[in-house]
Amino acid sequence: MGKRIASYTTLTPTATADTTNLVDSTYPVAFQGGNATQRWNIVEVYLGGQAGASTPSIMLLSFDSQVGTGSLTADAALTDVVNDGSAGLLATVVKVFNKAATNKPQRDVARHLANLSFNAFGGVVRLNWPLDQQFVAVGNAASFGEMSLSAFTGGTTGLQGTHVIYEPF
Repeated sequence: MGKRIASYTTLTPTATADTTNLVDSTYPVAFQGGNATQRWNIVEVYLGGQAGASTPSIMLLSFDSQVGTGSLTADAALTDVVNDGSAGLLATVVKVFNKAATNKPQRDVARHLANLSFNAFGGVVRLNWPLDQQFVAVGNAASFGEMSLSAFTGGTTGLQGTHVIYEPF
């Protein structure tokens, strides 16, 4: 199977309140199961500050209470690649996106998984969880079938680069 890496080269995310539509291309990444039973784990999240001045950024990895629907696509700067070229292909893949054509993802107010607050003026956040502590999603419906990484209100978001390592099953 193999782990995969979703990476966004550089983005200044837009701070968005919980239970509010995430606007296309203003958040680094969202993940949704390819079908109703697909499972995947979040292995690592990395945020690297690229801002030219102090910008305390509140970034949240959360389950979504409203999932993205319609065509789910990604900016050219958002890539999703397998980290082992010899890994087998899955019949159903996790959808990796930051644009949704119909309903937009909404971060769930009660299901924040990790607060990744940092200063985007050169700051770094890297969280790597052991297998028994990784965040697990199942399916493609609210509230456990979609996760997003997005900026929360209250900070001053700054330019940053991101990668998320995940393992689909």
